[in-house]
Amino acid sequence: MSMPFYVSPEQMMEDRADYARKGIARGRALIAVSFKKGILIVAENPSNTLHKVSEIYDRIAFAGVGKYNEFDQLRIAGVRHADLKGYSFSRDDVDARSLANQYAQMLGHIFTHEMKPMEVEILVAEVDFEGENLRNQMFHILYDGTVKDESSFAVLGGESEAIHERFQTLFKNNMPLKRALNVSIDALTDGERDIEPDDLEVAELSIENGRRAFRRIAASEIQELIN
Repeated sequence: MSMPFYVSPEQMMEDRADYARKGIARGRALIAVSFKKGILIVAENPSNTLHKVSEIYDRIAFAGVGKYNEFDQLRIAGVRHADLKGYSFSRDDVDARSLANQYAQMLGHIFTHEMKPMEVEILVAEVDFEGENLRNQMFHILYDGTVKDESSFAVLGGESEAIHERFQTLFKNNMPLKRALNVSIDALTDGERDIEPDDLEVAELSIENGRRAFRRIAASEIQELIN
């Protein structure tokens, strides 16, 4: 009788983490940053139809990097969760923190119980007021369900450590939209290559947009902002 093949739990988790990280690293990066009027999300994305950044609810946006079909499943699940909660209780009860916790539980369960982890990192961002002060929240959720609470900016995807270091030197509090967009592009490219507006996906969560704070920024407006 042959002995069954044994892999230690530690080695199994490490192999799954390596697999997920390699898949995510092949994708192009994304930056979310707090600016003067809300949160700006800038992603390298040459596709005009397969969006990395989307609206989840009134003041909440979703962004994902990695395998498109996997993070799009998560986006759809988030929209359904937010719609059900808003319908059952109140629109004000739908918030980024509870949504991030739901995503963390889903990704954590898949990472530990399924054969293959999801090759994704996602971001849930919310803009709101606390009294008269703007309150931004960003939750960066990793492939294994780990949640990072980011207050100023977050970097997801390939070469995230190098981009994070570059952006940290450029970031300033309360930047206007134009400045936030330009420093985000500089951090993504390291000043060594040009990105055409059509190869960028840019969206904002802004207090100036009313109840539905999410707005997708068109390539023509991006061109004006980066000139």
